[in-house]
Amino acid sequence: MPEAIDENEFKVTLPELGWSNHYIQQLTLDEWDEYIPARVIEQHRSELLLATENKTFSIPVPSGLDDPITVGDWLLLDKGDVFFRLLDRSSLFKRKAAGAKVGTQLIAANVDTVFIVCSMNHDFNLNRLERYLVLANDADVEPVIILTKADLCESEEVVKSCVDQAQTLGDYLMVVAVNGLDNSELHKLSPWCRPGKTLALLGSSGVGKSTLANLLVGGAAIATAGVREDDSKGRHTTTSRSLHMIPKTDALKGGILLDTPGMRELQLVNVEDGIEETFSDIMMLAEQCRFSDCSHDIGLPETSGCAVQSAIVSGELLERRLLSFQKLQREDALNSSTIAERRDKDKQFGKMIRSVVSEKKNRNK
Repeated sequence: MPEAIDENEFKVTLPELGWSNHYIQQLTLDEWDEYIPARVIEQHRSELLLATENKTFSIPVPSGLDDPITVGDWLLLDKGDVFFRLLDRSSLFKRKAAGAKVGTQLIAANVDTVFIVCSMNHDFNLNRLERYLVLANDADVEPVIILTKADLCESEEVVKSCVDQAQTLGDYLMVVAVNGLDNSELHKLSPWCRPGKTLALLGSSGVGKSTLANLLVGGAAIATAGVREDDSKGRHTTTSRSLHMIPKTDALKGGILLDTPGMRELQLVNVEDGIEETFSDIMMLAEQCRFSDCSHDIGLPETSGCAVQSAIVSGELLERRLLSFQKLQREDALNSSTIAERRDKDKQFGKMIRSVVSEKKNRNK
């Protein structure tokens, strides 16, 4: 059974929950009169916890939907609190299902800004940050890199080095270093905490997401745990996705926080646009290559006319960044192809079943 939540936390208006013109414009006049909008604030195996204006309650997970429901979604319910339909999303985070499963797993919907959280210890990794940036850019959500555990860094020089390295991932990318245990640090996050705006936290286990979440919501609402000292690896302290209201304080203006479990495995799928936007510098260089089908591979001779390799030789582009770009492209292509093949097989199997059923009906006539 899901844990009980503080119902007073969600005694708010629809606009404070994130209701906006994007969703209002999807309703017909009849739907506006006959149905009630509700937002998914927690997702469990068999039920959804919803919030409407000044009310929280749960409903069974609707069955038979082509599009699964996830945290952050807006639904329409009838007057008896029965599911009617899912509203179109403004944004959607997804990944390849973990493990050997073939399919896509939804992470969160209708997010305005995502804090990509990374600690300044063994976990600090530019390739991993690029992976999360691809996810955010593909979802068309504003990314902000939050570097945590500044209090555990040996010196200010270490903090500055991490910030400078993260800043190389985008000229206009916002990078903020914080100590998640210090309330005085809240002002650094205030530009993205606004009434009706949904903020999501993404990052690996043990990077301080839950500590940061508690700083934002103003209390120990989310469990935290330490990390192993030898490798800085963490345990999953957030086990389900959930929404929390960010209170209005002197430092923050309010908003909605979506906390997610740490994800050690984040396989990308169908994120070609996100890759191209995250690595726009490489895409611009590629347009200058002599041949349109240039592979940009390391070791190409100067006579190949590869502008990407020329940029690496001149120091304009780091070799690490090109290798990361190529790795994510291969991963996305493989996962997208695998899922497409599975869907095609399922489609063909469905056709075969319908054909057999139809044939049996004709024989029995």
